[in-house]
Amino acid sequence: MKPEEKIIDYKSILDNIYSSISQEENKGAIATYIPELAKIESANFGVCLLTRKNEEFGVGNWQVKFSIQSISKVLSLSLAYQIFGDKIWERVDVEPSGTPFNSLVQLESDHGIPRNPFMNSGAMVICDMLVSYYKNPKEDFLSAIRELCHSSEINYSETVAKSEASVGYRNKALCNFIKSFGNIENEPEEVLDFYFHICSIEMSCQELSRVFMFLANPNFTTTKGTKVLSLSQTKRVNAIMQTCGFYDESGEFSFRVGLPGKSGVGGGIVAIYPEKYCITAWSPKLNEKGNSYRGMKFLEEFTTKTEQSIF
Repeated sequence: MKPEEKIIDYKSILDNIYSSISQEENKGAIATYIPELAKIESANFGVCLLTRKNEEFGVGNWQVKFSIQSISKVLSLSLAYQIFGDKIWERVDVEPSGTPFNSLVQLESDHGIPRNPFMNSGAMVICDMLVSYYKNPKEDFLSAIRELCHSSEINYSETVAKSEASVGYRNKALCNFIKSFGNIENEPEEVLDFYFHICSIEMSCQELSRVFMFLANPNFTTTKGTKVLSLSQTKRVNAIMQTCGFYDESGEFSFRVGLPGKSGVGGGIVAIYPEKYCITAWSPKLNEKGNSYRGMKFLEEFTTKTEQSIF
């Protein structure tokens, strides 16, 4: 006989942690190197929890849209995995990098094979695959995300995409460098345009929690009634989030929070407890590693107080 599942008052825990952190100093700095992100109000702070039982709890600015940035890399990876299967691992590895998200260092020794799909270089290779597959990459990708989220309200931010392109010299260097090894098949300009657009997608904490339920709920289906990934594929995507979702702070997040997750420099963090819930936090001020200061703190306290992590 299974032991009775502990009943947790999620709403009370969310409210208490939120209130406590809101009264503390809001440390860190906004990602000003992307001009459009520098305009975001730094006091924004929201959290949304969605359980497999479809219980939804939100606090703060949980319904305000923001630029999800690198969180979108999980979505592009998942769609590519759905389309190409294990062939994607021939072009991108699954190892933690131990280097910043925009590092060129390892590409030379690794012959243009990015260490994992969440580094900028790895995400560009995934984007290249999708550009080759989709007839209209930006339109088709957005349609797929809307099907995942069960919402037609998801859109790119053209101003953010243009802002990123205007200062994205290092990303342009990465894409061209990988192209020199033959691991980018399309023209770098087209791949970069697609990459900048998927990073510019805007969602709220509520929408992100809903769209990422396919990694938490094995029974999840899109608006067309189809599964996104197999159980084995879902396990693997969650595993890469666990080991690589926070770049060179992935070990710290795993140590403190104990959940698979993914961050973005827009200040968002998504975390998954497989078969239980998806929780999303947003606060634009980032720590020195480029992850949301308040978001990291909130999720650490949440898994501590609920005594729920995968470990």
